[in-house]
Amino acid sequence: MGIKRRSNPVVEQDGAGGGAEDLCCREDPAAAGGCGVWLGAEAAARGGNGARRFVSQRVLVESDVTAGIYLRELGTGIATIKFKNPPVNSLSLEFLTEFIICLEKLENDKTYRGLILTSDCPGIFSAGLDLREMCGKNLAHYAEYWRAIQETWLKLYLSNMVLVAAINGASPAGGCLMALSSDYRVLADNPRYRIGLNETLLGIVAPFWFKDVLVNTIGHRAAEHALQLGLLFQPTEALQVGMVDQVVPEDQVQSTALSVMTEWLAIPDHARQLTKSMMRKATADNLIKQREADIQNFVSFVSRDSIQKSLQVYLEKLKQKKH
Repeated sequence: MGIKRRSNPVVEQDGAGGGAEDLCCREDPAAAGGCGVWLGAEAAARGGNGARRFVSQRVLVESDVTAGIYLRELGTGIATIKFKNPPVNSLSLEFLTEFIICLEKLENDKTYRGLILTSDCPGIFSAGLDLREMCGKNLAHYAEYWRAIQETWLKLYLSNMVLVAAINGASPAGGCLMALSSDYRVLADNPRYRIGLNETLLGIVAPFWFKDVLVNTIGHRAAEHALQLGLLFQPTEALQVGMVDQVVPEDQVQSTALSVMTEWLAIPDHARQLTKSMMRKATADNLIKQREADIQNFVSFVSRDSIQKSLQVYLEKLKQKKH
C-alpha cells in the first residue's frame, strides 16, 4: 500500500521522544502530586460507581465495574490503566518502573482477563521516550533506562491479557510503540491526534524491535516509508494504513474499547493466549536473545558527544518556549 508524502511537522514534546507540546495538558510536571500512573485493581474500594482502584504515583489502574457486570456471564474482569504523567505522559524511568509493577500485579491477578490502556492527560496518549533520561546522565543510567524500555515492551507485547489501546490523544514514538503492542487499537477522530514512529525527525533511529512491530502491523513497504520519513499519521490515514483498527468520535473511544473487549473475551483464554504467543514469540525472541547487545548499542549511541549536544539544544529550546 502506498503512502502519499505530505507536510509532516514535528510535534514538540516536553522533553520526550516524539513531541506533543501543543497537543497535551500543560500542567507543571511537579504540580498536583507529581506525574502519575494510577492502578485500580488491588486496593480497597474507593471513588465513585464502586470502581476499585489502586494508586501508584504515575499510573491509575481502575477496575471497570460496569464492564464487569456487563461481561459477568463470560467470567471476565477488565482493568483500565490510565497514564498520568503530565504534561505529556513521557516515558520516564519512574513512570516505566511503576507501570511495569502495575502490569505485573494485574497479570498475576487472575480476576483480570482484559486491560484497556488510555490516558488521563487530555490530548495526549503518550509522547514517548523522556529525553531528559537520555541527556547528561552517566552510562549506567542510560543502560538502566533502556532496560526498562525493553521490559515494558516485552511485558505488553507478550501479556496473556487482552490489551486494547483506547488512544485519546497524540501518540508519537514510544507512545506509538505502546499502542502497537496492544491487541486492538481504537483512536479518537481528531486530526491533532497523530500517531507514528517519528524518531528520524529528531535525528534518532528507531530500534530494530520498534521496526519489527511496525512491520508486523502495516507491512514492510509501508513501514519502510513511514520509518524513513518519520511519518505521523492523522486518524483517517492511520486507519487506512492499518496502524489502528477503528477511528471513532472522541466521546466514544472508551465505550468502543469495552465493546471490542466483549468480542475478544468471548474466546476461551487458553486458545487465544496460545495463538497470541504463536504469532508474537518470534518477534519478542528477536530482542530477548540480544537484549544486552541492544542496551550497549543504545548506550554507545546516546552517549556520543554529537547526540548529547543535539539533545541539550532541543531541551533548551523547550525550556525557552515555556518562559
